[in-house]
Amino acid sequence: MHTAAITVEQFYTQVGNALALKLVAGAVGLKRLIREPTVNRPGLALAGFNHYFAPKRVQVIGSVETAYLRSLPRPIHEQRVAEFFAHRIPCVVLCRDLKPGRIFLKASEEADVPMFTSSLITMKFISRATIALENLFAPRTQIHGGMVDVGGVGVIVEGESGIGKSEAVIGLLERGHSLVADDVVYLWIQDGTELRGTAKELGRNLMEVRGIGLIDVAAMFGVGAIRREMRVDLVVSLKRWEETKEIDRLGLDAAHVELLGQQVPHIVIPVRSGRDLGGLIEVAAYQTKLRLQGYHTAAELSTRLTRQMQQKL
Repeated sequence: MHTAAITVEQFYTQVGNALALKLVAGAVGLKRLIREPTVNRPGLALAGFNHYFAPKRVQVIGSVETAYLRSLPRPIHEQRVAEFFAHRIPCVVLCRDLKPGRIFLKASEEADVPMFTSSLITMKFISRATIALENLFAPRTQIHGGMVDVGGVGVIVEGESGIGKSEAVIGLLERGHSLVADDVVYLWIQDGTELRGTAKELGRNLMEVRGIGLIDVAAMFGVGAIRREMRVDLVVSLKRWEETKEIDRLGLDAAHVELLGQQVPHIVIPVRSGRDLGGLIEVAAYQTKLRLQGYHTAAELSTRLTRQMQQKL
């Protein structure tokens, strides 16, 4: 589902470091909502022209706006700043580590509008903030299962409770692959085209294994066994053997599952005692990598058979 709005607090905590943000005033208003995934430079509004002003966006102030305000007589300066904060804007960012004057600080506190400074130059901040906001507003959902980076292929392993998902993931970690998420995978669309998955921050690095309990993957397998996020390239569904009678044994018909509007390759692996699920998922991941590179094993066999039959005619 699409995110209709985010709080200023989310913006600050999730991308504040990347944007070099420092909160200097208006902390009471951190629950204010940012309703549009872009920024606005309010130069015209500060000059008194308020038509087409975009109050739902992060407001960005640079050297030009600051110099203009300082050039105004104090009464007009105060009037323009008051009109600016009367628009119920979500927050204000002053770039280049510009120092907000007393008038600006007072207006920010009185209106409960968070004010930040950033060391980034204005255009660099706008560029980074726009990308960050687009990602924060991106469509999101979640899927029950685990996710593993298998040789550069992002694989979601899903199936009913008790089917063996955790055992399969452990088997992949033992082979040197990396855990992205356990139990629940959080999905979003990055840059409008790429489906990515991650884990909830609270449970990152942790896995629940029946009969053993919680294990710390980083402590047990090393920090290289953890990936913070990963592109989703394949969904593997584990199903009981007796429930998988209709299986394409050659793999000619490539199946897909739709996640957030994206078509993702989908493979069903039948489960029964004695099967090495980790090894099978690893093979499925490498098979997917080959297909993404343009090589299709079953199609290649079909081509060979067709060529052989044509030679016999």
